[in-house]
Amino acid sequence: MKNHKMYEADDKMINLISDNYDLLQALGSFGINLGFGDKTVREVCDSQNVDTYTFLAVVNFTINGYKEFDDANRLSISTLVQYLKASHTYYLDFQLPFIRQKLVDALDEADNLARLILKLYDEYTHDIRNHMKYEEKNVFPYVDSLLLGQANENYDIETFSKHHMQTDSKLRELKNIIIKYLPSDAHRNSQLTATLYDIYNCEDWLDQHANVEDEIFIPAIRHLEMKSKQNDVSVKISNMLNSNGDATEMLSDREKDVIVSVVQGMTNKEIANHLCISANTVITHRRNIARKLQIHSPAGLTIYAIVNNLVDISAVSL
Repeated sequence: MKNHKMYEADDKMINLISDNYDLLQALGSFGINLGFGDKTVREVCDSQNVDTYTFLAVVNFTINGYKEFDDANRLSISTLVQYLKASHTYYLDFQLPFIRQKLVDALDEADNLARLILKLYDEYTHDIRNHMKYEEKNVFPYVDSLLLGQANENYDIETFSKHHMQTDSKLRELKNIIIKYLPSDAHRNSQLTATLYDIYNCEDWLDQHANVEDEIFIPAIRHLEMKSKQNDVSVKISNMLNSNGDATEMLSDREKDVIVSVVQGMTNKEIANHLCISANTVITHRRNIARKLQIHSPAGLTIYAIVNNLVDISAVSL
């Protein structure tokens, strides 16, 4: 049952755990150690270098499904990445091997059905491991580069989002087989019941982990991507405003004529007729302009032309 209290920074950390014991695992993923006494959430997070706002965003979402954050800018991406990486480590290095060993202890491996159960479990483990390794190889390094201001034009978080799915069909099949067909004696029943309980908890945790990625992490990275693109445009404009004219000197007179024509809204064919050159020559000029200036849009060329006095702003339709 969910506890519908919304936790705040001044609440005692011990109260969060008392109300929701399943948060113990989340504490470890955030890098928060036990032994915090009667400190508040803020005091514990500050003492262990965890962003309080992000911690509470994840906690209140996982407990109550609350995702209406006051300010997406306040979410700490580095804290989210730390949480997700540590969750992967816990799941791959501890939880999955732990459950498998409990299955081995509870099953008779000489039995064909027992071997099938272990085979299904190993396939499920393989799928989850591949999914998490993909994130560690592609998603987290991409986010790290964004944080450093190094945008990757060949990848974005939408690529990850479209392929982000929960691989739980094998686990569901495994649970159904255990419930419907096993075991045959009381001792194995007790062992398998305990293991089945762990599998259900593991499944709940994986659902929670995927939901944090979908509802908090991915939107936060989208927001970061947007800021990165805005900053990139700002830097380019700033560079143009502060340019000493060297870039303009790199252009031929004909290339400047092409820029002015583009700013005036002409098509390639119209530019060709206006300048008495072929359409292919116009395309070549535009390709060279883009290479020299690293500006690929008419809007960018308009700004460049205004800043470098190729056209008067009053003559431009904005």
